[in-house]
Amino acid sequence: MHARFATALALAGLLAACGGGNPNQPGGSAAARPPPSGDASAEQVAEESRGDVDCPADIDTPARADNAPVDDVVGVRPGLSFEEATNVVLCSGELLVATTDTSQRFNIKTYGATIRQGFAANFAEPRVVKTSQQIMKEMQDDFMARSGNAVREDMKPGQSRWYVSTMGLPAQERVIAAARREWFAQGRNPTMESVAQALIKKYGAPTRNQTAPHVITLTWIHDPQGRFVPETSPAANQCTAMSSPDGGTNFSPDCGLVVAAQVWPMQENPALAKYVEVGVADQASGYQAITETEKALENGEMARRKAQVDEAAKNADGPQL
Repeated sequence: MHARFATALALAGLLAACGGGNPNQPGGSAAARPPPSGDASAEQVAEESRGDVDCPADIDTPARADNAPVDDVVGVRPGLSFEEATNVVLCSGELLVATTDTSQRFNIKTYGATIRQGFAANFAEPRVVKTSQQIMKEMQDDFMARSGNAVREDMKPGQSRWYVSTMGLPAQERVIAAARREWFAQGRNPTMESVAQALIKKYGAPTRNQTAPHVITLTWIHDPQGRFVPETSPAANQCTAMSSPDGGTNFSPDCGLVVAAQVWPMQENPALAKYVEVGVADQASGYQAITETEKALENGEMARRKAQVDEAAKNADGPQL
């Protein structure tokens, strides 16, 4: 059952900025809008996609208990509604745009229901109208880069990227995991150690602290009752979370809140941090949300089928024999 709910991202489809208002985002509209066209700056693209975003984000979900472990990534935490989390993410950067994910990231039967299983957020990029020759040239360049195993960065210094996983019945989805990558602005890179210490200051002493060879990996693990799990516990090897917004997360009823972070160095100076990734998952609550959602959808489908049978018994035509 643990592997059953592993998540996997298809980045090509998820990280593209929305062209128009998204009905699943703050300020979005369900009315059909013509797709934007023509050249546009990153700021214009962001304005087209974000709609009306109120900052600071209005949060109605109760705050975590005072004695509970820290469970948020820049304010996004398990339990927030889809709308609350989207608003918090968009408030974390004026150029961030969000794209709703309704794909089958979780291996559950939805019986035709559309569930928002998460959203990605990326920095808006300028829109440039290209000629067919320019498009062909870019395709050729991309092919040559892939053939030569060239490194193609999908972010720029000073940018951040998110993926937030959600689950629940339609229009009732809530956060069960979140991950964010922050690429530090050029010339303003902090030291690796200062980033690690900032993480420890926020989340406390980690269950596991590793450096191999230059990447710093920190993990904070708790059981379903919220108790800290030390490195010597067997659960320390069983309960994990993905720090990268490009990765996936497993959900188990035997694990509680898990926070994972990785600090990556600059190639030219390994003592300075290039970017940091932080992810959080409430595994037991996420597992419960997934199984309860699937069961509720199944019950709804069974009720629909029964209603059809009852209706057929009253009004259906009999066979012509």
